[in-house]
Amino acid sequence: MKARHKRLIVIMVGLLFLSAAAALVLSAFRSNLVFFFTPTQVADGEAPRGTAFRVGGMVKVGSLLRDSEKGYFVVTDTQKDIVVKYKGMLPDLFKEGSGVVAQGQLNAQGDFVASEVLAKHDENYMPPEAKHAMDQAAARKAAETVKP
Repeated sequence: MKARHKRLIVIMVGLLFLSAAAALVLSAFRSNLVFFFTPTQVADGEAPRGTAFRVGGMVKVGSLLRDSEKGYFVVTDTQKDIVVKYKGMLPDLFKEGSGVVAQGQLNAQGDFVASEVLAKHDENYMPPEAKHAMDQAAARKAAETVKP
């Protein structure tokens, strides 16, 4: 076998390993990617079914029900609401009327089953995604009330 053929084989094997490594990295990245949706987007069917995503907004006042290890509450962006079910202890700072981001999936009934709940850490903080969603919802609501 000529030296030129040996080099070509080494280059091909190197490209094969490089391609396999790139495919593994992209696969790992894709499986860890979690998108954020507002309750309005979830209600409009923009959120994926069978895939984990995050939903955020404000915890609707009067919607929180807690028992020993389960929590039920409603997340709102002032236009639409989504019921969230969470099995586990809710964060200490979690309360009605405050900002929240929950990660999980939609179940067959359309309720959001959360695997993780994140609450704000002080009175002035709201997750950027939730703040942006709340601002957009308020702007849409204002535009709808102005229409004749």
